[in-house]
Amino acid sequence: MNASADDPARRARLPARAAAGLLTGAATAAAELVFLVAAALLTAYAMAFTRDRRTVPVLVADGACRLTDLEGRRLSRFHGASVPTGYGPLQALAYLVLRVPAGLLGGVILVLVAYGLVTGVRLAVGWWITGDHLDGIAPTWWIVLYTAAAATVLLFLAVQGLAGVVALERRVARRALGPSPLEEYERRIAQLSVTRAQVVDAVDDERRRIERDLHDGVQQRLVALGMLIGRARRAGDPARAADLLRQAHEESRRALEDLREVSWRVYPAALDGEGLRAALDTVAERSPLPVTIDHDLPGRPPHAVETAAYFVVCEAVTNAAKHSGARHVRVRVAGYGRMVGVRIEDDGNGGADPAGGGLAGLARRVAALDGTFSVTSPPGGPTVITAELPCE
Repeated sequence: MNASADDPARRARLPARAAAGLLTGAATAAAELVFLVAAALLTAYAMAFTRDRRTVPVLVADGACRLTDLEGRRLSRFHGASVPTGYGPLQALAYLVLRVPAGLLGGVILVLVAYGLVTGVRLAVGWWITGDHLDGIAPTWWIVLYTAAAATVLLFLAVQGLAGVVALERRVARRALGPSPLEEYERRIAQLSVTRAQVVDAVDDERRRIERDLHDGVQQRLVALGMLIGRARRAGDPARAADLLRQAHEESRRALEDLREVSWRVYPAALDGEGLRAALDTVAERSPLPVTIDHDLPGRPPHAVETAAYFVVCEAVTNAAKHSGARHVRVRVAGYGRMVGVRIEDDGNGGADPAGGGLAGLARRVAALDGTFSVTSPPGGPTVITAELPCE
């Protein structure tokens, strides 16, 4: 089934999944309320009659962590929420104390919705099928209209209340189980320090690559060119001198091509002038493999994002041509929200090493922009390289 046919069905299942999640959450909230009462009694006993009065009893700590893990799986399965991990017993207890009222509130709203539906069915059956009027109320048109309007308003309020409970549960899990603002700042500082060091390494690696390209390519050709010109000057035979000058001319042309290739790999001029699409078309034209470019960006992203996306594609295509044995490479660059996604797939033999020099340098370049980079390359292929770059 294609994506367009699957989306309506998936959207139709979302309310039922959310209702199942709320119903399950109400049941677990009732069990957690019993656990919290027992935990309070055990903790009070431990504080009054044991020596260690500063720690939570082991039974309470294990139970809180297990129940919190259960809630995390429920939120992930039914509500698509990502629950933080690595929390301790005190955080788990605090989360349970906060989420029990939210879970019970969701159960109460579900009961009210069920009661309203049952009442509506009874009214419909009594008015239009059996003729037994509920509470002696005759089904006049204005009573039917008034009842339908009131039921619609109440149903709307109930649905909004259920959506609010889902949002509240997500927020409680994020705030109670996630890191504190200070821990977030510390994590961010550590991440920036690592990223800065990686950027320095990436710059050094790029400089070494440029030096290697110049030494192995352009410099060797210039040496050969000088030797040919010197031999032509020393040649006594005019025909021999003319042949050597012809070889020197060819060598100068190859040196110029190598120099253009090196400068293009350092930074393509088309990226500044015509944008990412033109630069990627140049990559496809220069590649010895057939490359299909699917460019779906509504406008030009920031310059740093364009540059990173270009080098990800260029390095991936170069690796596929040199090492993978691929016959075709497919590139897709698309924008969604405030992100630019890059995906390169080849039909080669796989086995690419993400820790290799080229791919590791790309990972550092993407990380410098707070993006994500991944390489999937099982033996036998295919190799898929993806990068997500924020545009903020």
